[in-house]
Amino acid sequence: MPVAAEAALAGGPAGPRALRPYLDTVLAALGDGAARRRGPLPAGGPRAVAARVREAVRPLLPDTGVGAEAALARLVRVLAEGAADPADPHCAAHLHAPPLAVAVAADLAASVLNPSLDSWDQAPAASELEAEVAAAVAAEVHPGAARPDALVTTGGTEANQLALLLARELLGPGVQVVTGANAHHSVRRAAWLLGMRAPHVVPTPRGVLDPAAVRDALGLLRGPGPGAAPGPALVVGTAGTTDAGAVDPLPALADAAVAHGARLHVDAAYGGLLLLAPGRAHLVAGLDRAHTVALDLHKLGWQPIAAGFLAVRDDADLAPLAYRADYLSADDDTEAGLPDLLHRSLRTTRRADVLKVAVTLRALGRAGVAELVEGAFAAAARLAELVEEDPELELYAPPTLTTVLFRPAGAGDAAVAALRRRLLADGHAVLGRAEAGGRRWLKATLLNPHVQPGDLRNLLKLVTEAHRAGPAHPPALAEASPPAAAPGPAVLADSAPRRENGTAPDAR
Repeated sequence: MPVAAEAALAGGPAGPRALRPYLDTVLAALGDGAARRRGPLPAGGPRAVAARVREAVRPLLPDTGVGAEAALARLVRVLAEGAADPADPHCAAHLHAPPLAVAVAADLAASVLNPSLDSWDQAPAASELEAEVAAAVAAEVHPGAARPDALVTTGGTEANQLALLLARELLGPGVQVVTGANAHHSVRRAAWLLGMRAPHVVPTPRGVLDPAAVRDALGLLRGPGPGAAPGPALVVGTAGTTDAGAVDPLPALADAAVAHGARLHVDAAYGGLLLLAPGRAHLVAGLDRAHTVALDLHKLGWQPIAAGFLAVRDDADLAPLAYRADYLSADDDTEAGLPDLLHRSLRTTRRADVLKVAVTLRALGRAGVAELVEGAFAAAARLAELVEEDPELELYAPPTLTTVLFRPAGAGDAAVAALRRRLLADGHAVLGRAEAGGRRWLKATLLNPHVQPGDLRNLLKLVTEAHRAGPAHPPALAEASPPAAAPGPAVLADSAPRRENGTAPDAR
């Protein structure tokens, strides 16, 4: 039999007492791992990280266990040491937000209680909480609608897939998706996965959909002969593109969809939360006119993954998702008043991801959320200003949301890609890459609302110095050996940290 401590359960009256010592171990290991990493990314590249992980985890299934404390301390530390830390000011490659502490604490509670949102008797309070949160989210997206609703998803990809599925079921299998070249890849993948016609992709040379081009595309869907009715179509717009943070002209796209009898979906996984920031909500004006809207609060929402939604203007549109399984939602149970949860998702087992969202929104309120949004926008604006002020750098365009594209002045596309890989191999900075205007750019996605100006200056300094130094030897990223282990926390406390309290030295 397992040792009693290792076999203790997290739930029940005794659960918190059993869990408490493990929390101390995990928190200590997180701090130790971050101190050993000393930056936004582990240095040395894939082989160095792989070597540390293999050493820590093998043998994964020993004949006799090492014990909970030892396993937790070792593996959490190696994971933290080898993490890309989105809370680090120099980790800005992707739409990968640093989660709020209050949201992480709420997520712990969801893990302890472990409700499964596929039947009411597995999640009585969680199912009601999900209904409340979904209704509130839907009302924010479609404030004038009579019967809005929202489904909880794992993120924008699942939300986009659901939007295409609903369009296929409501309009027929011949529905044509019309989207832009700027759209998220999940739109095209969803069409393929659902057996739909390949999307008609409208070029977006300026980074956003041209409503006139969309109208022309929809016009091509008309049947033969004068006065023929248009074929069924779904227009997909984007409120916050992955590459540049651009926002399609949503009101004009809605007009085009109405004029041609098409359905409209907007992928607002990036920009949707701007609805809660009065100073930025105008950037996503027109969301309320979409039939479906994808939202993703683990981007500009600062939630632990996953925290997505699909908002619908009319809950009747969700009817195609109705499905019955007697062991979960028998007819007589639902007639007796037990809620049927199976139609709320394509997934069966689902965790209570709404708890962290509900806690965050209650804790921060509109003003708190707006303040975080403004912090991220201010950081992006400041970074763009610093790029423009530096003769060694070139800015693609002023940011629309919180994404800044830039590159060393005069650098070729291959040099930009090599520079990014060098920064990754050194563990100095995590920047993305994007193609825009026919050229390749470094991409900084600013989602940390607490970034200081000094952090941004230091980030650009790392870029310019690495560019001046020239490309690293090509095998560096793959062949580097693991760096020597850093001293423990007691020694590190006496050393000079690269930054203190998230502030770069020259920001003080």
